[in-house]
Amino acid sequence: MAEDGAEPAGTGEQPAVAAAPEVVTDTVDAARRTPDRPQPYAELGMKDDEYQRVREILGRRPTSAELAIYSVMWSEHCSYKSSKVHLRQFAEKAPQTDALLVGMGENAGVVDVGQGWAVTFKVESHNHPSYVEPYQGAATGVGGIVRDIMAMGARPVAVMDSLRFGPADAPDTQRVLPGVVAGVGGYGNSLGLPNIGGETVFDACYAQNPLVNALCVGIMRHDEIQRAAAPGPGNKVILFGAGTGPDGIGGASVLASATFDDASQAKRPSVQVGDPFLEKVLIECCQELFAEDLVVGVQDLGAAGVSCATTELAAAGTGGMAVDLDTVPLRDATLLPEEILMSESQERMMAVVEPAKVERFLEICARWEIPATVIGEVTDTGRLVMTWRGETIVDIPPGTAADEGPVYERPAAPPADLGALQSNTPGQLTRPSNGDELRRTVLWLAGSPNLASKTWITSQYDRYVLGNTVQAMPENAGIVRIDPDTGLGVALSLDGNGRYARLDPYSGAQLALSEAYRNVAATGARPLAVTNCLNFGSPEDPGVMWQFAQAAEGLADACQYLGTPVTGGNVSFYNQTGSTPINPTPVIGVLGVHDDVRRRVNMSFTSDGATLALLGETREEFGGSEWAHVVYGHLGGLPPKVDLAAERALASVLVAAARDGLLTAAHDLSDGGLSQALVESCLRGGLGASITLPGDAFVTLFSESVARAVVAIRPGGEARVAALCEQFGVPVTQLGVVGGDELRVTGRTAEGETGELFAIPLSELRETHERMLPSYTS
Repeated sequence: MAEDGAEPAGTGEQPAVAAAPEVVTDTVDAARRTPDRPQPYAELGMKDDEYQRVREILGRRPTSAELAIYSVMWSEHCSYKSSKVHLRQFAEKAPQTDALLVGMGENAGVVDVGQGWAVTFKVESHNHPSYVEPYQGAATGVGGIVRDIMAMGARPVAVMDSLRFGPADAPDTQRVLPGVVAGVGGYGNSLGLPNIGGETVFDACYAQNPLVNALCVGIMRHDEIQRAAAPGPGNKVILFGAGTGPDGIGGASVLASATFDDASQAKRPSVQVGDPFLEKVLIECCQELFAEDLVVGVQDLGAAGVSCATTELAAAGTGGMAVDLDTVPLRDATLLPEEILMSESQERMMAVVEPAKVERFLEICARWEIPATVIGEVTDTGRLVMTWRGETIVDIPPGTAADEGPVYERPAAPPADLGALQSNTPGQLTRPSNGDELRRTVLWLAGSPNLASKTWITSQYDRYVLGNTVQAMPENAGIVRIDPDTGLGVALSLDGNGRYARLDPYSGAQLALSEAYRNVAATGARPLAVTNCLNFGSPEDPGVMWQFAQAAEGLADACQYLGTPVTGGNVSFYNQTGSTPINPTPVIGVLGVHDDVRRRVNMSFTSDGATLALLGETREEFGGSEWAHVVYGHLGGLPPKVDLAAERALASVLVAAARDGLLTAAHDLSDGGLSQALVESCLRGGLGASITLPGDAFVTLFSESVARAVVAIRPGGEARVAALCEQFGVPVTQLGVVGGDELRVTGRTAEGETGELFAIPLSELRETHERMLPSYTS
């Protein structure tokens, strides 16, 4: 059953529509004759100077339809007008690599993963719609990112999600969380795509402004890559997929380019409505169209709908296009031209097809019961011209809408409270001083909202559909097999830490990259490329703009150092309620390559008697830590020190050890430190561990120093692992052994207590770790 308002899948027929009203068309000729007619540009999110610039470009006032195009295409969400000056450095500082086949500027980046295979992946946000209407907001976020991957010519093979909510026990979280999770799962499961990983974070700063970031990955051969361009005068423009309706009108500018206020709930009509069953058929239809080489250019219809697809295809192609809006299939005949242009109805694509191939294109669409209509033609006029009811209502240079929007260098200055925040270090906080207190702290963290089991969420996602999922959450990274014969596959991790970025946005972005990079390497994959979703408050706030600039620079510098280019991503501004922004939250996705997924390493302690070792250096670093957050609700000081050289060295050890079959388990150390890594690995594998901590037990257990991992070494492999660590300069410390049914810890407290500090049965750990989310969502 299709969702209300969505095109019924599999029928190929348009639903009955209301009779079209008699309206007075605002034509180009009328615009010339009535230069002073008032226009609602401010209501559409345009500023006075932006509107005046449109008038200068056109030499007249815009028609209502032209105003619709410019308002959505020049919105923050579509034009990146406040972020563009900072995003350029991702290209300027991009490391030189032969692996990058398609970089920034297309629907998604594409990288070479070997054996003639290419992979495309991208993460985007659907934050504001998911607050207004949680289920549809999250569902259409998944649908939108899947179509970006489809538009590159790839077959989508997996999705991931990064979610952030207010406090777990807050009433608003109880409203939003179940709907978002159901939306992510409902759409992805219906598409038959496995959800292989992600994260869920709770923090008061996200109250009433959840973050819903969705990632999709797709695969193709090198010669199957498609581009978003409309070359060749005379080629036909075909709109195919769902009909165009009133859902999502102005979604890009109304929801994604403004802050929330008490009237936000009234914006429900701006939230798109999805039909995953139609999108599943659309995927298969596209694959056949691409296989028969029937398409010379293709674009998905997401934010800004027909406005975006036509302007971007025309601007990237021969330069002109003629479109007859009367031919656009509608679910509601009462829609005005500007509403047709602004509608963000889902499950739609636009293709450019040679005239001789149009018949076959339409035949394939009909066989898949996908409505398809020729709505226009490519020209070489350098103009995008649209008619409606025989009148010209749009006549613009398409590049001015698609590529030449306003670019702002907004004022930027550190937030006024940053100095005080950094001075308020966690050193003032009372630490556990004996074994009993350490034991309680381990349990507090294991059962805290951010570190507790997310099984309640992930059990709603199909993780293994299609049969190529090799690893999925809660593992370090998701792994998908690409070639069953050779075992070629990719690993993906999606990570972020808003508390770190709040304390130091430059380092915070690098720490998010470091964690995702480390997660991928912990499976044995070679980190290859990066995508990002940069979630921030209002760019009109100098403090937020400074945070964004710092984070962008930090990420660009770190990617350059690590040799992992940014292939694309998304910026989400205006994530705040009133004047209070969220913590700056750069979410970073890293893709790595497995030459043979059969040699991957998971995080589970399953080999009784395996030697446990800690790789990397532990320092006393608790700024922004889960310990300070969970036990004291404290945020202050500085985040852990970034060490990219150590990250690269650790990755080299982990990849080599996996390749040589030396490890039975590996788990990166991040939120919650060694304590949480041990808890998760013990519970995942069903075996306990007996360890002896070096140095101060509290620091060793709970520090969040970077470039560290705990590994279980296959018997007889200890010397070879030690040799690898020496080769790459990675400190290694033997911790103990895997075995038993409890986590037993020996060490020394700051007060001098030595010997066995505590033991926790796995049954108690499991009960503590798994009860949190169900207790809040039941």
